[in-house]
Amino acid sequence: MHYEILGRQEADAPTLVLSAGLGGSARFWAPQLPVLTDTYRVVVYDQLGTGRSPAELPEGYSIAHMAAELLALLDHLHIERCHFIGHALGGLVGLELALERPQLLQSQVLINAWSSPNPHSARCFALRKTLLRDSGPQAYVQAQALFLYPADWIASHGEQLAQDEAHALAHFPSQDNLLRRIAALQAFDIEARLGEITTPTLLIANRDDMLVPWQRSQHLADHLVAGQLQLLGYGGHASSVSDVEPFNRVLLNYLASQA
Repeated sequence: MHYEILGRQEADAPTLVLSAGLGGSARFWAPQLPVLTDTYRVVVYDQLGTGRSPAELPEGYSIAHMAAELLALLDHLHIERCHFIGHALGGLVGLELALERPQLLQSQVLINAWSSPNPHSARCFALRKTLLRDSGPQAYVQAQALFLYPADWIASHGEQLAQDEAHALAHFPSQDNLLRRIAALQAFDIEARLGEITTPTLLIANRDDMLVPWQRSQHLADHLVAGQLQLLGYGGHASSVSDVEPFNRVLLNYLASQA
């Protein structure tokens, strides 16, 4: 997998591992990197089968596969302890890591994540699959902003979105890969094992997230041994992009508390 190690380079520097959502690209974290790289060694990566990590994903591909791929990368880099930050699908990877190798994680921050399917998100992902299959990548990419951002932010960031959409189309994954990644997040269900996760965990959620109801993060906070919820009022599903300063402040405060 393509990866980059940014910020501090010392092996004993506090280390952050950032995992993006369905798009899988390290590029997602650009708004956070300026405030993280002075203090931390930051590992970002393109998930397998996305961006700069070309691969043909197999049938039955799962979140457990994604976690195993990341663990192989971290072993290759000799990273034995880290703080993990995951957005949506990336948050599911973090939950899987916390089950499979709890000694790796000093803490985790899970943004608009979930522990089992819910009817609203299932409807949204079914629609996205239909768009991809019946209308193609351009329609899929054009619709993506509607799931990620507040309406007023979309209205005032037309030029940025046009550039982002052009980049997404130029680097669009194979249809089979994307459908298998969506199937993996649709199938994810660890309800029966939530009590096993003892990693200190901050759940960040947004009241105006139209893809994943914020109550899914509240559920995680209520059922994880060391979970706490920070509920934001604005920003949609990707407030790390659409409302950067409040998001970064919450993130930095939590990381400082876990030092």
